[in-house]
Amino acid sequence: MDRRDVVPVDCRFWGKQKGLKRPYPVVGHLLDTGAVFGVLWDVVLGGRMRRRIAEALGLSASEARSVLSFWAALHDIGKISPPFQAQVPEAFGPIRDDPTYLFAPGADRLRQFRHEMATHWALAGLFAEVGYPSSSQMRRAVSHQIAQLLGGHHGRYGAVLKAKELAAGSAYQRGLGEEGWARQRRAHFDEVRRVIGAAAVPQSGLPPELAVVVSGLVVVADWLASSAAHVEAMQPPAAWRGTPAELDDHWRRAQGSAPDWVRNARLGRAAFAAERFTDMFPFHPNALQRDIEEHLPRLVAERGPGLVLVTAPTGDGKTEAALFAASVLGRAADARGLYFALPTMATANAMFPRVADFADKSLTGERALTLLHSMAWLSPVYAAAENADRETEEVEVSSDSATVVEAGAWLRGAKRPLLASLGTGTIDQVLGAVLPVKHNALRLFGLADKVFVLDEAHAYGPWMHKLLLRLLEWLGALRAPVVLLSATLTGKTAASLVDAYRRGAGFVEPSAVEPRYPGWVFADVGTGKVIDPRGTGTERPRTLDLSLRTVFWDTREEPASPVRAGSRRQALKEALQPLVSEGSGTALVCCTTVAEAQATYRYLCEAFPGLAGPDGGLRLLHSRYPGVERERITADCEAAYGKSAQPADELSPRPASVLVATAIIEQSLDLDFDLVISDLAPLAQLLQRAGRGRRHQRGHGGRPAWGMPENRPQLVVLEPVDGAGVMTVPPGLAAVYDEGLLRRTALLLRECEQGGIEVPGDVQRLIDAVYADDFVDGLDAATARELRELDVERMAEQSAEEHLAEMVSICTPADVRGNLYELSRRDIGVTEELLTTRLGADTGRVLCLYEQTNSDLTLDAAGTLHLRPGGSQGPTSKHLAQIISHTVPVPGGWLTGADEGFTRPRGWQNKPLLRDVTVLRMRREEEGVWCCEHGERTIQSSYVGLELVAESS
Repeated sequence: MDRRDVVPVDCRFWGKQKGLKRPYPVVGHLLDTGAVFGVLWDVVLGGRMRRRIAEALGLSASEARSVLSFWAALHDIGKISPPFQAQVPEAFGPIRDDPTYLFAPGADRLRQFRHEMATHWALAGLFAEVGYPSSSQMRRAVSHQIAQLLGGHHGRYGAVLKAKELAAGSAYQRGLGEEGWARQRRAHFDEVRRVIGAAAVPQSGLPPELAVVVSGLVVVADWLASSAAHVEAMQPPAAWRGTPAELDDHWRRAQGSAPDWVRNARLGRAAFAAERFTDMFPFHPNALQRDIEEHLPRLVAERGPGLVLVTAPTGDGKTEAALFAASVLGRAADARGLYFALPTMATANAMFPRVADFADKSLTGERALTLLHSMAWLSPVYAAAENADRETEEVEVSSDSATVVEAGAWLRGAKRPLLASLGTGTIDQVLGAVLPVKHNALRLFGLADKVFVLDEAHAYGPWMHKLLLRLLEWLGALRAPVVLLSATLTGKTAASLVDAYRRGAGFVEPSAVEPRYPGWVFADVGTGKVIDPRGTGTERPRTLDLSLRTVFWDTREEPASPVRAGSRRQALKEALQPLVSEGSGTALVCCTTVAEAQATYRYLCEAFPGLAGPDGGLRLLHSRYPGVERERITADCEAAYGKSAQPADELSPRPASVLVATAIIEQSLDLDFDLVISDLAPLAQLLQRAGRGRRHQRGHGGRPAWGMPENRPQLVVLEPVDGAGVMTVPPGLAAVYDEGLLRRTALLLRECEQGGIEVPGDVQRLIDAVYADDFVDGLDAATARELRELDVERMAEQSAEEHLAEMVSICTPADVRGNLYELSRRDIGVTEELLTTRLGADTGRVLCLYEQTNSDLTLDAAGTLHLRPGGSQGPTSKHLAQIISHTVPVPGGWLTGADEGFTRPRGWQNKPLLRDVTVLRMRREEEGVWCCEHGERTIQSSYVGLELVAESS
């Protein structure tokens, strides 16, 4: 058809219908989305990012704004297709009966041909018709790239289309309809282009890192313009026909309303206003912080923003150093905020108020702050929003569990928290950006114009580390500033992190990073050059007093059974005896598994009855408690062992107290103990745990008499051995840690036992040494041979994990090569659950319901919280939160091969959070002990939490 043949816009084609009094014309939604996009372009993207996009397209800044607003408007042009229009029969009837709009029999029932696919197919040809650069090789055609981008607005990009298929679209895709449908799509295309004023034609396409930015803006614009309230406000009168004059008027109205839509969603930019450390924090900087304050601003002023890597012991103020560095980098990069990523939900919860306080003192502008992890909406930091209804937004996305309070209601919705200017959350929330899962590009967009801060950069295995490297490559390509923090990082790992970022920025030659400890290093994104690492010293030098005890493992013996000489239980009793005898001081006992922590706690209750009981000083902390109970225990631990537990000028030590915990203690809480006892673990983990020893200044007399001097924290490590004194790794340790690393660690610790470990002086040397290739040199032949065999196994497992990560992750920006489908790759079947599974986290979640004597089911053993299942729609938000807060994470293997002994209320199927929860009907076994037979397993709930007590072989 000749484009000069004018076809008027047919306003019978609807674009929105859910929750509306009458269908909303698709052309109205297109214009609304274009108007919102223009505002987002102005207020969300910084000047640097806008210029990069405009320059990539070969357009001026004003041309780019109009052209991209036009693109955004076209995202739903595929709704002008038979399958979509047929979804509302009363609206489709007049169109179906109009001979103008013919379609092949059954085309209106092709539900698998979704409207975003029609957008991709239609726009590839329409853009080419108006002069967008095209090519017979579709992946090289600008017209196809933009069509593919817009066809991905529901979270996945379509595969590259073939030129011969596009030339005869309806023959290959019946869902497009015949020529009448194509004419109408062309009419909408032309009128939207005219109204918006997007006559300019881009000269080239977008590199992938900028394509995901534009794609993200399109998605957000669509979501905002899809609100039922907004649509009702823009609904034209029934007699509206979409004439040019009416469309111009609608565009003016949309432009007038869009700023409020964006403002009310709290989408905007924070500004890094404070420049001095003392303006950000109520204390003067320590040696590390002072060195960064003195040197980083000058480096960034000369070379531009980039990546900062900080390595320092636990308790040396890395968080404040990171936030100061983020301010310097963010100001230089014109960033709109930051995301602070941490390894666990507990660390994210703890970091949230610190980031909030920093934002209050140091930032201006839009400071919407979100918490991101799977249970964020249950976090105490969101207590103010308990009554907020999280399911009222009328948008075309499903709800999920990550919600927001400080950021406002709109940002609490599904997939949106990362869009806020400020965020704190778990690392998995952003690693999804480099997996081919739905809306991964939206996550990249959420990080694109921010400073990315990662704590505990050492805390991930090979699989997670590989994904982190891929994320850093994308951040380098986006030129997003990055701050990495670690207390125990090998030089090889440090170099891999820095070089991944540099590769993304286009610098492929490897660097030779050798981190100083404590210290920091900087690489700018403009030149890729890495400064010589700066060592800073510390104001907290100390010597770790180390005792390595060889013990045989007796965690499976009954708590009251006789304690044998040389056993783990005997070593624990001896190490804790001074504390109990003198009645003062605190100790941490860190166990490898939840089961061993529970057994250890039971034994210590038996060994030291004075510490047991509700008024004693013996506590147990692990992940296998109901969420509400774990929060209570955590708060109790913070009160007993945290920084504010006792003022620094107190002259007496704290009363005798012992915390038995799992490895969550390594990163979760800022706690301080007089003594740390740990099962053998790799050296990095042991040093993390040792960092909880004498972490805070307690003042003269604030430590018990039985302890070492203030600057000599005590670490007792329990090394498992057999009857002949040869190290033998028990099943619990073997399931968690690599045996070769445990053996290497034990050998190094034996060398350090007499003189102790200087912190920070010895740390970097020891961390590098435990992984060194020449570690076995000088060992006796048998030990060296055994270690080499274990090393081969570890390297094979590491290689397999890295290979898996390479298989499932998206490609590097350089490898996209004009085909955004590379970011979606539906064929490999990756889901977000893969992240939590590979993190090693408990992958099941159970809800224990306690059967009382009157047959009532309650959420608690005491019988005070009755289950309120709700009606056909399920429980209310308040009661849903109460139910979820009583769920417990457990290994997925506990739940296989068994059915629930519980009939689920009808409305529970409407609550996504309840679908994957397994209900356990608990019956009282004895006082304080409840049991459930689940298939061939017996699961028990008691004062030590949930545990598997029996399993048939």
